[in-house]
Amino acid sequence: MTAAISKTGKHAQASGTRQRGFAYAWALMMVLITGIYLAEVADVWQTRIRRMKETQLLAEGDEIRMAIKHYTEQGNANAMQYPHSLDDLISDNRVPFPRRFLRHAYKDPITGEDWLYIAAPGGGFMGVYSKSMDKPLKRDNFPASYVGFANKDNYQEWKFAQWPTGGGRVR
Repeated sequence: MTAAISKTGKHAQASGTRQRGFAYAWALMMVLITGIYLAEVADVWQTRIRRMKETQLLAEGDEIRMAIKHYTEQGNANAMQYPHSLDDLISDNRVPFPRRFLRHAYKDPITGEDWLYIAAPGGGFMGVYSKSMDKPLKRDNFPASYVGFANKDNYQEWKFAQWPTGGGRVR
């Protein structure tokens, strides 16, 4: 006669332990796969945010450049006068009625801090640039007004300025 082993015997306990070990390994594998997936999603998301900030940098930098251009054109015809701060572009008090060339003083979109100024001859500033030493994601295929930005090593090299003799092109 063969002895029957009950479910509470050694064989039943061993098979339950093996199943619990498999479930634990499966759960660890799922945590690992989920972690890798989330790391990839975070990397893609971070790149997307950088691209948006870079686009914002180009738009706001060019808007400041155009505001400086209009400010200098509206000034004294005998001497080109540059603004001394972004506040001068928000409210030009050189005339009896204040003029606005800029809606508000933009911060550098890359750093979230104030822009660095490009000093103008005779005082004031003729342009702005970012403090960021990060390498730009965009390397080429710039519009004509931004061709000087191609293959630059960092955002500090993207200069938005109303150059005295360059017709306001960016460098």
